[in-house]
Amino acid sequence: MSEFIIEMLNITKRFPGITANDNITLQLKKGEIHALLGENGAGKSTLMSVLFGLYQPEEGKIKKDGVEVKINNPNDATALGIGMVHQHFKLVETFSVLDNIILGSEPAKYGFLKRKEAREKIIELSNRYGLSVDPDAIIEDIPVGMQQRVEILKMLYRENEILIFDEPTAVLTPQEITELMQIMKNLAAEGKSILFITHKLAEIMQVADRCSVLRKGKYIGTVDIKDTNENDLSHMMVGRDVQLQVDKAPAKPGDTVLEIKNLCVKSRIHDALAVKNVSLEVHSGEIVCIAGIDGNGQSEFIHGLTGLEPLASADTSIILGGKDITKESIRQRSIDGMSHIPEDRHKHGLVLDYNLEQNIVLQRYWQKDFQNKGFIKKEAVTEYAERLINQFDVRSGQGTKTTVRAMSGGNQQKAIIARELDKEHKLLIAVQPTRGLDVGAIEYIHKQIVADRDRGAGVLLVSYELSEVFALADRILVMYEGEINGEFKPEEITFKELGLYMSGAKRQGNDK
Repeated sequence: MSEFIIEMLNITKRFPGITANDNITLQLKKGEIHALLGENGAGKSTLMSVLFGLYQPEEGKIKKDGVEVKINNPNDATALGIGMVHQHFKLVETFSVLDNIILGSEPAKYGFLKRKEAREKIIELSNRYGLSVDPDAIIEDIPVGMQQRVEILKMLYRENEILIFDEPTAVLTPQEITELMQIMKNLAAEGKSILFITHKLAEIMQVADRCSVLRKGKYIGTVDIKDTNENDLSHMMVGRDVQLQVDKAPAKPGDTVLEIKNLCVKSRIHDALAVKNVSLEVHSGEIVCIAGIDGNGQSEFIHGLTGLEPLASADTSIILGGKDITKESIRQRSIDGMSHIPEDRHKHGLVLDYNLEQNIVLQRYWQKDFQNKGFIKKEAVTEYAERLINQFDVRSGQGTKTTVRAMSGGNQQKAIIARELDKEHKLLIAVQPTRGLDVGAIEYIHKQIVADRDRGAGVLLVSYELSEVFALADRILVMYEGEINGEFKPEEITFKELGLYMSGAKRQGNDK
């Protein structure tokens, strides 16, 4: 019997203009958690998509338990006991949670779907692994964090023995991440074998047994976690030393750039308000961070502020740079000086079937620099896009002409950040701006956000990463059940205490 349950030997996968995987060998031992680390666009997701049957390699072979296998599609992978939680969810948005989990593996008798049996199994799995979901909720109505849980439950429902996690913690809260790490350890202890793609070095050190590193499509090496550290892993990943701490001077707040009074937004799931009379101010030259557990109204708050959702109260007012924008369109808010890095880059950040340069100029194509009498100045657009691609290190196979759908998630994110930071703005709204980015890119984006603050912009940051909150925030506002539950300076509160406010165990004014 082979020592390895899965072997990917000399895998090469090419796309137009790029070799995503260049002669890569990866070997997974039975019962181990094996991390796969690399920069955005290094080829990690592509390699796992080859294993799951979504792509066919030009060269190389795959073995399971020492025997060569052919994986033509995900059904073949599932038959071999291979499951995958994708970075960009593979969910039918108009279906319920239950229907998405059982899709393709529906329990039936005499042609009739056994929904009661499926529901009981899903509830049992969700209770056992701490993945709380509502089986009857519609996917498009639930937050991103819950959608992630649905993806994990899909895999557990099929009782797969080889589990691929592609950036599974990118949308989870610190508490949920801790729970997921324990779930992964428990699964490995039960004999499951796990391939774990992540950019978060601390998670690798916490949960993985071994780590393989890719860089620009090539295999760099495999190390035992007990013999390495975060600095060594980051150096292997990017080929240079990375500054893991944010270096920023004290804030120098100036004039008020954003004033919100009594903002109310209805929930899409039920009739109650998701955001309840939230009032706050953001000044130029400061970073205000909204911290909280996902699902406490942060998404609805940002949607109401940016115009993506209607406001639920006539008493609400939003003042940007001294101008009342409460009833303005999304485009007018952008023109008035609002930049927005959205939580869901696919739904609200990009047009996936447009190319990279079209997406980069999406907020400005009507301006005189990029059009003349209604005709797009293509050379000007290409030149502008190339400048931002180089400045923000956005990697793509065919440069400005690459269809955005074909790019890695991290490079899609960098394209949005480049577009929003470069255009003139008074206020930068950044929601999970480093979701899915590697440590090198995170270092760069954090520096850009701090530089934006220092140039005089006001920054409103929403992050579920407590390390990011403490690294960037000049002021922290905690949102719990749609209300502001406390305001703090990062130096005046600990991670643990902030977590108590985020969970509602403590409330400012009622501290015990």
